[in-house]
This record gives sequence, C-alpha cells and structure tokens, in this order.
Amino acid sequence: MQWRPHDFRRIFVTDAVRSGLPPHIAAKICGHSTVDTTIGYAAIYPEDVITHHRAFIARRRAQRPGEEYRDLTAAEWDEFLAHFELRKVALGTCGRDYGTPCAHENACVRCRLLRVDPHQLPRLEEIHANLADRLQEAKEQGWLGEVAAIETTMAAATQKLDAMRTAGNATVHLGMPDTRPAAGRSRAS
Repeated sequence: MQWRPHDFRRIFVTDAVRSGLPPHIAAKICGHSTVDTTIGYAAIYPEDVITHHRAFIARRRAQRPGEEYRDLTAAEWDEFLAHFELRKVALGTCGRDYGTPCAHENACVRCRLLRVDPHQLPRLEEIHANLADRLQEAKEQGWLGEVAAIETTMAAATQKLDAMRTAGNATVHLGMPDTRPAAGRSRAS
C-alpha cells in the first residue's frame, strides 16, 4: 500500500468530523471552497452521514423549547390548511412561504412566486391582450404612471407566457434506475 499526502488529509478530515468538528469549519481548515468537498472526504461510509445527521437533530431538539413538540391543536391545523387554500389563485398557485402575506398586494401576474397552471394559458393570454389594450388607452390619454405600471405587468405576463410556451408538454427522460451497488461498496449478506 502506498500513502500519499492527500490520503492523510482525508484521514484527518474524516477523524475531525467524526469527533464532532462541524464540517464547515473542517472545510475552512482544509481550504475547500465548498463544504460539499469536505463532506465527500468525511462521508466515507453512508452510516457516517446518517449518524452525524441524527446527532445534529438530537442536539437541535435538545436546544428547542419542549412545547414546540406538543401535538397540534385543531385551530393550528385549520390555520395551516387555510394558508394553502389561500395560495390558490385564478392563474395557478402562489409559492410564498407559509404564514407570509402577499408582498405584491395580489398583483399575481407580476409576482415571480406565481406558479401558473398550464390549463390557465388561455386566461393568461387574455390578460396579456387586455393589458395591451389598456396600455394603448393609457398612452392616448397621457397617463404616464399608468403606462409604466402596465408595461411592468405586461413584461411579467410576457415572461410567464414565454416560459410556458417553451416548457410546453416536454417530457423529461429520467432513464432506468440502476440497482447495482455503487462502485467500491459491497452488499452485506
């Protein structure tokens, strides 16, 4: 067996992370640009990853107040479900985080968090055409503030329409799953 300096680095990182050194600190010590490189060094065996994750979760739970782990009340569950019902809009679904209000005052066409339902393409096209008519009227009337607002909304609608048209009904081929063991690993018998 031949040892190279790089092998000692791998041993050091594995031992340090197993001993409790946080991976992001080990990454800094080793000069890695991302923590993923360090995790690759330290995660020689899948059980290392699982053990470290379970230990992390246990430490986090020990730091959290116990009342956070109680059963939900019916009112809390209803509030949670109601949030997702409120995310359903005419053009699709709002992707905002749980418990957050709409930052765009329900100007959904402008919002980057709107996930347009493909079945609503005709509705979005109708909105776009209506915006074009309103833009023409605003220009004729000299309503410069309205012109700017409509142009912003039209740009967002155009972007969403273009994205929907290019995505189309494209099927992504994921291939067949490979059930062979990963290289260098053997099955326990």
